[in-house]
Amino acid sequence: MARGISIDRRTLLIGGGAGVGLLIAWAAWPRHYAPNLTAAPGETLFGAWLKIGSDGHIAVAVPQTEHGQGVYTALPQILADELGADWRTVAVEAAPLNPLYANPLGADELFDGSFAGWPPELRGAYATRSTLMLTAGSSSVRRFEESLRRAGAAGRVLLCKAAAAEWGVNWQACTTQGGFVVHGKQRERFGPLAAKAAGFTLPDPLPLRIGDAGRLTGKSLPRLDVPSKVDGSAAFAGDIRLPDMVYAAIRQAPLGKGRLIGFDRAAAKGVAGLIDIVDTEHWVAAVANSWWAANRALDAIRPRFSISGPPVSTAGIAKALTDGLNGPGERMSSRGDLRQIFKGARVVTADYGVGLAAHASMETMTATARYAGGTLELWLPTLAPARARAAAAAALGIGEGAVVIHPMMAGGSFGANLDHDVAAQAATLAAKLRRPVQLVWSRREDLAHDRFRPPAAARLTARVGLNGSIMGWLTKIAAPATGREIAARLLAEDGAASAAIALHGTGDRYAVAGALPFYRFPSFAIDHHPVDIGVPTGHWRSGAHSYTAFFTECFLDELAHVANSEPLSFRVAITGEPRLVRCLSTAAALGGWEGGIAGSGQGIACHSFRGSHIAVLAEAHLDGNRPRVDRLVAAVDCGRQINPDLIRQQIEGGLLFGMAAALGGSMGFAGGQPTVRHFGQLHLPLLADVPDITVELIGSEADPGGVSELAVPPVAPAIANALQSATGFRFRHLPFTAPA
Repeated sequence: MARGISIDRRTLLIGGGAGVGLLIAWAAWPRHYAPNLTAAPGETLFGAWLKIGSDGHIAVAVPQTEHGQGVYTALPQILADELGADWRTVAVEAAPLNPLYANPLGADELFDGSFAGWPPELRGAYATRSTLMLTAGSSSVRRFEESLRRAGAAGRVLLCKAAAAEWGVNWQACTTQGGFVVHGKQRERFGPLAAKAAGFTLPDPLPLRIGDAGRLTGKSLPRLDVPSKVDGSAAFAGDIRLPDMVYAAIRQAPLGKGRLIGFDRAAAKGVAGLIDIVDTEHWVAAVANSWWAANRALDAIRPRFSISGPPVSTAGIAKALTDGLNGPGERMSSRGDLRQIFKGARVVTADYGVGLAAHASMETMTATARYAGGTLELWLPTLAPARARAAAAAALGIGEGAVVIHPMMAGGSFGANLDHDVAAQAATLAAKLRRPVQLVWSRREDLAHDRFRPPAAARLTARVGLNGSIMGWLTKIAAPATGREIAARLLAEDGAASAAIALHGTGDRYAVAGALPFYRFPSFAIDHHPVDIGVPTGHWRSGAHSYTAFFTECFLDELAHVANSEPLSFRVAITGEPRLVRCLSTAAALGGWEGGIAGSGQGIACHSFRGSHIAVLAEAHLDGNRPRVDRLVAAVDCGRQINPDLIRQQIEGGLLFGMAAALGGSMGFAGGQPTVRHFGQLHLPLLADVPDITVELIGSEADPGGVSELAVPPVAPAIANALQSATGFRFRHLPFTAPA
């Protein structure tokens, strides 16, 4: 039951209008949500998270999408640890849509700034009421650890009560271990006790496990999703097969703003297997008995689109960023009086930039839809299932209650599956054809209609004191208001929320996330200069941190040179976080840090966000005009570790992801069309380019922090700093190689 909040007429009308006030009242009013998890034959439900079978198997409901980050292992491991389960008996299933599984923390990460005027309690209530089940912002463990621990504890207590009743002992004298309830020499498996256990009541307060004996937390248990991925039995959206199903390929108007103005329908008649051509105002799809035939039909009909407004170009985007940086901005955060600090002083200034970055995940946008009897079913990978449901319902003009979402594992995503154009398109096709349809975007379509990591231009200015201290720091960032874009798209069907978002300024905290220094600067300021680049942008692994860390950590290296200081000690002297200092010293020791001297080819960078800390040492050189990374060493403090192997996997993956974005992965535009049409043109590093990687996990008893995005931000600046020490040249633009 949500905690009650006093509501009066003034509260209803604050925030800019009655519509917003009604939203506030709706969000704040206490409600109770019942679990809707379903049990298979032989299973017993224990609330919203846990089912126990009569054969002893444990099924854990997971509301987060598995897209390679290991959430189908980490979250069940938390519950299984508290339950006292045998890991060999644990299984996982996707949780149904329910406000109980909402992720307010993920919403805060995505919508930071969009709901700036809302108190945290209200933001959380709104996320719950709106069933914002989001997989974003490295929030899965941070958001659901407590809920899963309590669910496991509840199951453990009920099983102990059931066993105690049979044995005639005090339930508090019983414990669980390895899938058994234990009392002295008496032991009973969970399975035979499950049905009886569900009838007992829980004590208040609920006791959590104590002690280290038999615990699963902190162990590198095998991933639950790996066996099916290895043997090919794991089902992704493209693996769905339904009776009478057909396959569709699509061509969309450039950047989603143009219109379909014509195509040669007759030219498709010679394509074997073609069933139909379906067109709308903004796209045309070919439907056939195979996807290959459908895509060939699209090539044959040669769709033609109009382009609204001036055609987008790489040069035009660069000019917009430059003009924005030189124009007015909005102050997002500050401390002290920079005017007095900078007045009459010699300051250091440097400009930096990053290009558009594509998600480029292995799985392109895919959805399978079936519309029958007034009910729409959708099988798709989605990081926001309730928003996918809303988009599909709006496309057909039906109620959301008539849409059933079957969440699938995602083949990468990196944030791309927060958007749901493919859900609306598949729903439209299924409704028009009256048969199941599987829609798959081609690689070219997926790249052309991505919601890119935004480009950004930055100007950093600082005053260095005589003792090498930084007296004042100013960061100006010109970038699209991506956080507002994300909120507008995900909440497009929520008029009141859209109105509330529009009430707050033009600046966007999401667009400058990570720019707020974790270093000890007496005076600083962060300004956002919103820019419209004519290209849709969205959440990309680590969001704005991927470029703000690049700006900050490269500029710090430049300031260290100005102060005639060694880059590592320069950072340590101004770092106010002891855990980050330990990461820096650990990475330096493991990597054999030589001080970043000229010719060493070594660079170091660090970052802190989402409760975690990381330092990265890079060794790199130039091979002709192409940067080569020889070695990466990372030291990580992410708090209490649920599964160390999962953490290492995510750190290694993040290092390579960040390296790929530093060396390639950028999208260019010419005449309104993307210049990158396939993977080969992204200049991504190959397997032979993978450097030697060392990851050291630093033990900590702090609460778990975010991991899946942690390693991305510091990689690019570490490489840039290494290249500077190797060549004497400062790379100030990402990627280091030009886009196609």
